[in-house]
Amino acid sequence: MKAQVFRGVNQLQYEEVPLPEIGADEVLVQVKVVGLCQSDIKKICYPLYEPPRIFGHETAGVITAVGEAVRGWRVGQRVVVLHHIPCMHCDYCLNENFSMCEVYKNITTTAGFTPSGGGFAEYVKVPGHIVTHGGLMEIPEGITFEQASFVEPTNCCLKAVRKANIQPGQTVLVTGAGPIGLMFIMLVNYVGGRAIATDLLPSRIDKAQEVGAMAAFDARDADLAKKIQALTGGMGVDVSLLAVPSDKAFFQALECTRKGGKILFFAEFPDEVEIPINPNVLYRREIDLMGSYSSSYRLQKLSADIVFNGRIDVDALVSDRYPLRDLAQAVERAVSPGSETYKILIYPELEGASASPA
Repeated sequence: MKAQVFRGVNQLQYEEVPLPEIGADEVLVQVKVVGLCQSDIKKICYPLYEPPRIFGHETAGVITAVGEAVRGWRVGQRVVVLHHIPCMHCDYCLNENFSMCEVYKNITTTAGFTPSGGGFAEYVKVPGHIVTHGGLMEIPEGITFEQASFVEPTNCCLKAVRKANIQPGQTVLVTGAGPIGLMFIMLVNYVGGRAIATDLLPSRIDKAQEVGAMAAFDARDADLAKKIQALTGGMGVDVSLLAVPSDKAFFQALECTRKGGKILFFAEFPDEVEIPINPNVLYRREIDLMGSYSSSYRLQKLSADIVFNGRIDVDALVSDRYPLRDLAQAVERAVSPGSETYKILIYPELEGASASPA
């Protein structure tokens, strides 16, 4: 089968690799579409992992083989593959800190080499632990593979919204109106909040309003804090969601968040970045700082419900489609996005085609 193999920093090689052999409790899935995630881009562009590996984890496809011990799944079923499933019995899991569980962090879905997700290939093997404990979700009739590929990123964003405890009527600042920021806007609306977005690109500012932001501003606006206060009765926002790894965005959020409010770090910053802060600012204003990493096992079914029942418009997030052989070009596009670049999807079956906008 064909796969994009990570051979070193910024080195992807489109090559023939063996079809994964499945064990008695495992399932083989033909990949129909896989989303290009910021975490994939980070793994490809920085020296974080030893090659060779096959990344990709926002995967939707069709079961093509099942092991003899597998129950409840059959060849031909359309499925979402979830690459993270926690052990459910360690101290982290017992405290519902699922993303800190070592079993959760140890990715086992694979298309070959060290298991690393495996979605950037024609087929991916799903191990027994994932198959048995909820890591496969059937795609309902009427839902496309594209739409289904959004279940995992929806879970990640929904986890952050839940962790920040965003309530109906609350106002939320979303810094960055890329695909994640746009999804945050949709989810804030879903829980009954009101979103205000910022970005540097005029097209993304417009897009934020198209998908439901009550207002959207240029992040360089010198009067940003005043405008947000005017929209919030002089209070400031209840919650700020940092969807971009920018220290400037953090300080803007600090200025725009009301006393007693929350600031949540969602985007991962480069390790060398340090943000100096006077702790008295947090103490006197009672600002809560928090982080949200990856998805939550508890939110899998709700995330699927949100996507499968059209409670958010994931189709509006797709901007570009690339065949698997052009993954390197897709990564370049994501690293240096155009004015209309949002979510990029990858297709093993588009091999005879060239990249296309949505």
